[in-house]
Amino acid sequence: MTHYEERLERDLAAIRERIVTVASAVEDALRDSVAALLGHDRSLAADVVVGDLAINRAIREIDRKCHAFIVRHLPSAGHLRFVSSVLRLNVEIERVGDYAVAICREALQLTAAPPEGVGRDIELIADETRYMLHQALKSFHEADPELARNAKAMSSQVEATFEKVFADLIDEGEKGSRPIRDLFALLVIFNRLGRVSDQAKNICEETLFAASGEIKAPKVYWVLFIDEKNSCQSQMAEAIARKAFPESGRYESAGWDPATALEDRFVQFMDRQGHSLGGAAPTALSAVQKDLHDYHAIVSLEGSIKSHLSEIPFQTIPLEWEVGVVSDGLDDQRTEELYREIYRQVAARVETLMVALRGEDAG
Repeated sequence: MTHYEERLERDLAAIRERIVTVASAVEDALRDSVAALLGHDRSLAADVVVGDLAINRAIREIDRKCHAFIVRHLPSAGHLRFVSSVLRLNVEIERVGDYAVAICREALQLTAAPPEGVGRDIELIADETRYMLHQALKSFHEADPELARNAKAMSSQVEATFEKVFADLIDEGEKGSRPIRDLFALLVIFNRLGRVSDQAKNICEETLFAASGEIKAPKVYWVLFIDEKNSCQSQMAEAIARKAFPESGRYESAGWDPATALEDRFVQFMDRQGHSLGGAAPTALSAVQKDLHDYHAIVSLEGSIKSHLSEIPFQTIPLEWEVGVVSDGLDDQRTEELYREIYRQVAARVETLMVALRGEDAG
């Protein structure tokens, strides 16, 4: 290698070495924060809080080295991708360190160690998130896209565990065995542990970008529209969303007391608006193909969601749009007028929702 190439590789090695060191420190902090919580070890919790100051200084030093590398070498292609990924990786690592500190600060406020059942939940979700984080960091250190994809896929299991953990914490609260302050602290702790998996996913995406130039694909949102009969408003919303925002989401509709078939007048109206409903039929809410936890948003176009879903998934956005109904026995003219008014409202609401979820380029 030339003298310049040697210096470039030496500078890259120094950045990689610093990353390994600070990533290891953050993993240790996360492990110790959980140990301090479960053992009600105030001294260990305080050590983690103080130790985060050194982690933050190390992260700032990596930032400085990355900016110096850019100025000195004017990198391009793979080297530039690597350095830009490191700068974003620093943010993810720092946040994980902050989560460890938050866990310790909450642990210091607890009146006692977590209840036995909740403690088992903490161990479970902590083990999953720590393993996912470790694999994500390993994928970045080794520039291994396949390992990054496998680590990223673990997030679905963490999300499922979080749902169980949340339910167990609610049960503990109903027993009234611990002060409310303790329950709030445990909720914050569970949230921070869950957030570790989000940062691990981001690290995986940085690996894919640095190693192969792969850019994160825009998120596709699953949306369920519901009403009583699934014969008008919810069918209308599904059809509008499918046509206007085919790349931004996947859409389904259902009713809690579905009609036997769609009215011909409704099918003909939607056909005049450019939506073919050939083959469509009302679907029972109990028969939707996906688990409710898989939907990013559930939209009721008639009444309260809570009246028809006993439990709204923690990560799902519940929305209620009162857009009117078409009563039975109306003449054709009045029915057409109501169809048009409901269609106008639903189209506007669907656009607002999908732009909020995906941004101005939703389509």
